[in-house]
Amino acid sequence: MIAWLEGRLLRKMSDAVVVDVGGVGYMVFVTSKVLSRLPPEGSCVELEIHTQVREDAIQLFGFQDGDEREVFEALIGMSGIGPRAAVMVLSGLDAREFARAVCSGDLARLCLIPGVGKKKAGRMVLDLKEKLVPLAQPQKGEQAGASANLEDLRSALTNLGFRGPDVEKAVVALREKVAQGVDLDVLLPEALKLVRG
Repeated sequence: MIAWLEGRLLRKMSDAVVVDVGGVGYMVFVTSKVLSRLPPEGSCVELEIHTQVREDAIQLFGFQDGDEREVFEALIGMSGIGPRAAVMVLSGLDAREFARAVCSGDLARLCLIPGVGKKKAGRMVLDLKEKLVPLAQPQKGEQAGASANLEDLRSALTNLGFRGPDVEKAVVALREKVAQGVDLDVLLPEALKLVRG
């Protein structure tokens, strides 16, 4: 069972990468978020791996950290959600944000993820709430008000007519500045550039 890979990034594709590890090229399926954070081809990369073994194939799914892999594994443990659907969920929402939405029962937020309707969102809350409680807690050093500030930023963008993955992309990109206490009036113009860009 492969749990981690370190090697040279040979190729990026729309939903996967090829990583050269000791002369062997491993195809690893990744989320759009992971793909956007990877360095240029030829660079060294490290990925947390989930190995999916089926009768007809062995597939590798790669993540930037253990949080993403943990959410992915919780999702594929649900009835009716396979690895590709779990990758789509994690492409639509950051792992910790997903865990917080599930644990707070925020169906509206979960429904912003492409391919997730009200019924599926409700099942996610029922099936995953207990499993994701540790991930929903604030991280060490995270300000108590940071989550509320992220919600304010998300709400402002939604009220301006932006939706789903574009809003989440901006929120994830600006999370560090929110944690540092940067005001919403400074963050909003930056967020607007990200969602329009």
